[in-house]
Amino acid sequence: MKIKSVKSWKENFGLLRPYTIASKGTRYDVSNIIVEISLENGIKGLGASAPTEIDEGETFAKCETVLREDNLKWLIGREIESLDKISTDLRNRMFMTPAARAGIDIALYDAFALFNNVPLVDLLGRQYEALPTSITIGIKSIEESLEEAHEYGRRGFKIIKLKTGASVEEDVARITKLRESIGQSIAIRVDANQGYDTNDYKKFIKDTQELNVEFVEQPFPKKNIDQMRSLEEKYKSLVAADESLQNEEDAALIATPPKACGIFNIKLMKSGGIYSAMKIATIANKANIDLMWGCMDESRISIAAGLHTAFACPNTKYIDLDGSLDLARDLVSGGFEIKDGIMRTLNAPGLGVKMLS
Repeated sequence: MKIKSVKSWKENFGLLRPYTIASKGTRYDVSNIIVEISLENGIKGLGASAPTEIDEGETFAKCETVLREDNLKWLIGREIESLDKISTDLRNRMFMTPAARAGIDIALYDAFALFNNVPLVDLLGRQYEALPTSITIGIKSIEESLEEAHEYGRRGFKIIKLKTGASVEEDVARITKLRESIGQSIAIRVDANQGYDTNDYKKFIKDTQELNVEFVEQPFPKKNIDQMRSLEEKYKSLVAADESLQNEEDAALIATPPKACGIFNIKLMKSGGIYSAMKIATIANKANIDLMWGCMDESRISIAAGLHTAFACPNTKYIDLDGSLDLARDLVSGGFEIKDGIMRTLNAPGLGVKMLS
């Protein structure tokens, strides 16, 4: 079945609450680019792009330009059944704009699964039915963090991801108060967003060893892979590579013995979509590295795509797919269901998303 048309447009989303992280400041709203791929039989696959230039050097304006219809004419007339070949061509054409590539990639996979009338995860090879997601608290005062944590607890979430990296002492104090307040029933993981050096990181681990912190996401600046690799195993195993892990090449470098971390945080917007994310997951599996699946502030379209992909990988251990929960509105419904913090895909073809009227 041939691709008939490709179009894209910008959507602005307000955030329910602004948040601050160590390397990016405070955000109040976000924009996504929505992609729609139509097949000759009327099937429409949806994708979403959420570029973050701080991580990838991919400005929103550049992403918009790459996704203009006149730059996507090469897709018209391609057979959706040749998805692997299209995906290879897409990677070669848009290697430097992974978020733009992810938007096209997700729409292609959605269209292909719709064409086959099966949920995308089943087409990829389902390994999981459900997993708990974490929900994120930005860098805030202790009082604000406790208030937000209790709200999430009341909503049924069992895992909190705390943004840290501004000050080790302040970070430890927040986690200490948080653990005292919520007890042991809620897991805590942290994201330092490149905010620590080696001494900071080791001090943080030592000072929180009684507080049951699951792991630390990206403690060091993203280029400092050798700094990660040189850690003793007890510290290294708790590192989740995020900004350091942009693509398959980075994955291979990080996984080269002695591997530089214990966890890969895969985000479709960094990797360029499902096609490359699955390749990164394979590299991790061979190196005995666990997988975490993360996100930006994104529409349910791409969050659903991340969830379907995560559930198709045997080494998936963690998910952090709360990005659409931050949005004050969305343009689709469906994609997944979430109850008491547990995420499940829907028994519907493709991504299972539907445009709101």
